[in-house]
Amino acid sequence: MKQTFFENVYKIIRQIPQGKVATYGQIAKLAGNPRAARAVGMCMKINPDAPRTPCHRVVAADGNLTGYSAKGGIKTKKEMLIKEGVYFKEGKIDLSRSLWKP
Repeated sequence: MKQTFFENVYKIIRQIPQGKVATYGQIAKLAGNPRAARAVGMCMKINPDAPRTPCHRVVAADGNLTGYSAKGGIKTKKEMLIKEGVYFKEGKIDLSRSLWKP
């Protein structure tokens, strides 16, 4: 049975290790639709399986932290990423050090 786009996105997100992040566009490309970064964002917003599917590890292409629907919003997302060992530089994620390379 063929997986839906959302199922595929969640499967990919679960592969991002602690201390690493992926961009919405990167996930869209890995899921087979490089133009669907916004759809990936929607997947994260309705994630039915947090924290097993760590949507907090998905960030904007420029390293900015964008929406996080769990309690505490972006502040909580940042705290979680710091605790996991993600590197920040000037308020953004240092993608040269923390970007996941599947």
